[in-house]
Amino acid sequence: MDIIATIASTLVEQFQKPTLAFLIAGMMLAALGSKFEIPEPVYKFIVVVLLLKVGMGAGISVREANFVELIVPAIGAGLVGITIVFLGSRTLARWRGVNEVDGLATAGLFGAVSASTLAAGMAILDDDGIAYEGFIGALYPFMDIAALVTAIVMAKLSAARKAEAARAVGGGTMVLSGGGMSGGKSGDGAIEEGLLKGILVDTFRSPAISALVVGLALGIFAEPGSVYKSFYEPMFRGLLSILMLIMGMEAWMRISEMRKVAHAYILYGITAPIVHGLIGFGVGYIAHQLTGFSAGGVVLLSVMAASSSDISGPPTMRGALPEANSSAYVGTSTGIGTPVAILSIPLFMALADVLIGL
Repeated sequence: MDIIATIASTLVEQFQKPTLAFLIAGMMLAALGSKFEIPEPVYKFIVVVLLLKVGMGAGISVREANFVELIVPAIGAGLVGITIVFLGSRTLARWRGVNEVDGLATAGLFGAVSASTLAAGMAILDDDGIAYEGFIGALYPFMDIAALVTAIVMAKLSAARKAEAARAVGGGTMVLSGGGMSGGKSGDGAIEEGLLKGILVDTFRSPAISALVVGLALGIFAEPGSVYKSFYEPMFRGLLSILMLIMGMEAWMRISEMRKVAHAYILYGITAPIVHGLIGFGVGYIAHQLTGFSAGGVVLLSVMAASSSDISGPPTMRGALPEANSSAYVGTSTGIGTPVAILSIPLFMALADVLIGL
C-alpha cells in the first residue's frame, strides 16, 4: 500500500508542475477549438535550441565522465531500443488486421527517443532538485539509432519474405520499391547493399540528431560554457513550456485522427510507453547496481524508453519505408504515445524513490 500511496501522491504533485501543466493546457486549448498556434519555423527553432542545450550539457559532462560509467548505460540504452522493436514485432506487428510493415514502423518510433519528452523529464527532476548524470543526453542516439535501424531492417526483411513467397506462388519476378530488394539480390531475403549505411547517414542528418550531436561535440571539444550559461540555460524552461503547449494541442488533434486507425494502435499507444519505461527502468537499475548509475539517471533512462520519436523518427521512416502508413505510426506515436510517456514520468520517479531513493 505504501508504494501505491507514494505513486498517487507523486502523480498529483507532478500534474501541478509547469511541464505537465502546459501539456494539459495545450490539450484543453485544442479541445475548446482555440485558434492559438505557433508558426512552424518557431517550433523548429525551439526544438533545435532545446536539443543544442541538451547536447552541450551532455558534452560538457562527458569530458569529465568515467568511461565505464558512460559505456554501461550507453550499451543498455541501445539494447533497450532493440528490445522494444522486437517486442513490437511480436505484439502489434502480429495483431490481426495490422500490416506488419506498419506495425514495425510504429514499434521503431516507440523504440526511438522523443527529445522533448527527455527534456520534460530533465526539467521535472531539476524542479525537484534530483541529481542525474550530465551525460544522459549522450544516451539519446544509442537508443534512437538502434531502434530505427532494427525496425527498418526487420520491415525490409518482412517485405522481402513476402515478395519471395509471392514469386514462388506466381512463378514471376517481383521487385520491391523503396530499396528492400533488387534484381541482384534474391532468394534469401537479403537487404539491399548499403541500406544500413544509408539509414545511419539519414538518421545523423535529421535535424534532431544533428542538433544533438553538434551540441554534444561542442560540449566535448570546445568550451561553450559562457554561451551555454548565458543563453541556453535561461531560455530552456520558457521554450520548453511553449513546446509543451504545442505538443498538447497536436496530441488532441491526433487523438481525433486515431478514430480512423485500428483499435490495436490505440491499445498499443496507451500501454507501450509504460511497458517500455519499465524495461528501461530494469536496465537502468542493473546499471545502478554495476556502476552506481544514479536514481535520477535510472528515471531518465526509463523516460527515454517510454518515449516515442516525434521529430527524427517520422522522416526517417518515410524515407526508408515509403510503403508504411504514416497515419498509423505518426498518429500512434505523437497522438497517444508521447502524452502517455510524459504523464507516466511520476510513475518512474516513484518507483526509483521506493527501490533506490531519490
